[in-house]
Amino acid sequence: MQTITRKEIPAFEGNHNLANYHETYSRFNWEDAKQGLSFSKTGKWNAAYECIDRHIDDGYGDRTALYYVNGEVDESLTFKEVQEKVDLYAGILKKHGVKKGDRVFVFLPKTPECYIAILSVIKIGAIAGPLFEAFMEDAVKDRINDCEGTVLITDKELRKRVPENEIPSLSTILLVEEMESEPEPVLSSELTEWVDPEDGMIIHYTSGSTGKPKGVLHAHRTVTHHLVTGKWVLDIKDTDVYWCTSHPGWVTGSVYGLFAPWLNRATIVIHGGRFKAEEWYQIIQDKRVSIWYSAPTAFRMLMSNSDIAQDYDLTSLRHVLSVGEPLNPEVIHWAFERFNLRIHDTWWMTETGGHLIVNLPSAKIKPGSMGRPFPGIEAGILDEEGNELPRGTVGQLAVRAPWPGLMKEIWGNKDKFDAYFKYKGWYVSGDLALMDEEGYIFFQGRDDDMIKSSGERIGPFEVESKLIEHPAVSEAGVIGKPDPVRGEIVKAFITLRNGYEESTALVDDIRSFVKLKLAAHAAPREIEVVGELPKTKISGKILRRKLKEWELQKQNKANEQEGKYVKA
Repeated sequence: MQTITRKEIPAFEGNHNLANYHETYSRFNWEDAKQGLSFSKTGKWNAAYECIDRHIDDGYGDRTALYYVNGEVDESLTFKEVQEKVDLYAGILKKHGVKKGDRVFVFLPKTPECYIAILSVIKIGAIAGPLFEAFMEDAVKDRINDCEGTVLITDKELRKRVPENEIPSLSTILLVEEMESEPEPVLSSELTEWVDPEDGMIIHYTSGSTGKPKGVLHAHRTVTHHLVTGKWVLDIKDTDVYWCTSHPGWVTGSVYGLFAPWLNRATIVIHGGRFKAEEWYQIIQDKRVSIWYSAPTAFRMLMSNSDIAQDYDLTSLRHVLSVGEPLNPEVIHWAFERFNLRIHDTWWMTETGGHLIVNLPSAKIKPGSMGRPFPGIEAGILDEEGNELPRGTVGQLAVRAPWPGLMKEIWGNKDKFDAYFKYKGWYVSGDLALMDEEGYIFFQGRDDDMIKSSGERIGPFEVESKLIEHPAVSEAGVIGKPDPVRGEIVKAFITLRNGYEESTALVDDIRSFVKLKLAAHAAPREIEVVGELPKTKISGKILRRKLKEWELQKQNKANEQEGKYVKA
């Protein structure tokens, strides 16, 4: 089933870092990308040095590195001040015997100290393990135990969620409140551990929606990927104020909240509070944010309260991007029509280490598409035997391996790692997609999310996107409901916008809307209005798996009742 979209959105004119996609794609070489790093001149490699110390050595120590906003707190640090704090923490870690390759976890709120702690670990050659601040005891324990972490950096409040007695490898817990009062640090040059590009740098744990979380280890070489995607996809210039709303405990928050912007010498914004539309707009206005990277859930929430935006000056924004789940076309059109801004969808995974499929500011956007392969990346749509499929056909989204950002390993789980490479030379993502004649790729769902109804394959994301174009629908989650005749039918769970109430007429109108705008076989045969949809705590992704569980539980309960009645 082809994706149906509204009008394409043309590229904005401007001095973009990547001006011509086809020309750049044809001549790009990953070796050339290293030229932006000091490694190309010195032969020495350390990701933390490239993020901070390099800029000071180049004379930019007084440049603002970060703004931190949290309620009444409004602070800033220069690159030189960040370096001093990184060195302070690094010296303390050295004093506690941390060596190259040791796993040091960072469990902190979204504060400057969190970013600084991560870099201090990497600077001395250890492997950083950032943890999301909302994790509870079991999540903390499972991750540290998995790779036998020896040191944890946290604060007094979060330490309460660390079950020390259940983590045998953990020998030291350092509190940032006490680290800040340590004496003067060792000289920066004496702290930097020069490493091999293949040495481990950071370990991120997948969310673990099924089974235990898996530790995805990335090597120092991955900063080549971060540098060039930051320059071309994020379009960062060193005068930009850049805000990524993700916590560094997740790969977006570390790669595109810390590494990519600081490798490109941008000023980053760190916001310590929860989502509140007024606060977010205030930050953009006050800090003159020029590049903004967030998630579809956040944009949908802003869209539901779009009138608030008129009270703020958002003219500093020139580039907006999205990540974490597919970006619904309606959100793209809303931003374009409301703010004259394009939201650029990006596709990548924890395992890939950086952007792979992208929408660039210098190219048109096809709403509903994740974009095209980044230069140096070859994407393919494969069948069940690993053969490439014709354009316009739904299949497995795969990428030719290797590339610099690709994970080094999954900690202690070679079988899981190898499963990504079941076809020789290809990394298989687990996503289903199609590629059109111009090379634009359209997400169709996870391999196990696809709906098969009366012989037709239906992508849930496509139906969800069409549903939220209806003026009454705020959010939608779509699943395949087992059906004895059709195999599955399309069922939608929706929430309504303010001012709308559930009725048979409204549900029929929504169904007819999808039938008319998309396709008859894709229109939901069942639509259930709910108060809220189940989502991941972190990224806000709608949990289709949970919706499926709800539906199966209802069916099982109905079957049990029917069985009891028959027996009676």
